[in-house]
Amino acid sequence: MKRVLSGCVLQTLVFLQRDDCELTKEEQLALNREEVVKYKRELEKNRTRYQLLAVEEQEDSSIIVHVRKHLNANTDVSEYFN
Repeated sequence: MKRVLSGCVLQTLVFLQRDDCELTKEEQLALNREEVVKYKRELEKNRTRYQLLAVEEQEDSSIIVHVRKHLNANTDVSEYFN
């Protein structure tokens, strides 16, 4: 029998706009920043333990977010989240 003692999920998310939206790069970047903030609020609302490892703004106005999230309530994540 095996049991998960600790675990987390590593995700790489890309926040981007559609090419046909006719917004300037600055407007697209502002919208993408807003989406990242909404994503973080949703994690906090759901009481998900998380760490943003990196947030990278790209030349095409997309934003790449590297996040580590708690797997579930039954695992010890103290080694991942200090």
